[in-house]
Amino acid sequence: MYSEKVMDHFANPRNSGEMENPDGVGTVGNPTCGDLMTIYIKVKDDVITDISFQTFGCGAAIATSSMITEIAIGKTLEEALKISRNDVAEELDGLPPVKMHCSNLAADALKAAIDNYYEKSN
Repeated sequence: MYSEKVMDHFANPRNSGEMENPDGVGTVGNPTCGDLMTIYIKVKDDVITDISFQTFGCGAAIATSSMITEIAIGKTLEEALKISRNDVAEELDGLPPVKMHCSNLAADALKAAIDNYYEKSN
């Protein structure tokens, strides 16, 4: 049902944990399935220099959180805002249709963290 990449990111999540003094924080949830995801970012010169996550949810939610941190780190904020929901699923070699909402959460949480960064900077 899940790809090897999904299972690897679930069993060995990258960049997991709360970040001290983040520049931006984005939290999103899906009341239907109960998943809750928070992305933390540090930004320097418009580049995401550090990123982490905390996720309460299913294995797919944890895997997508882990994957989006790997995709986004080192990208400019403009590049990171272009990461789509499908990009996350594709990087994980696909998700079952009933779990696609998890990649939606990951992309939405990243965008929320970037929006929060912009709000705090202005």
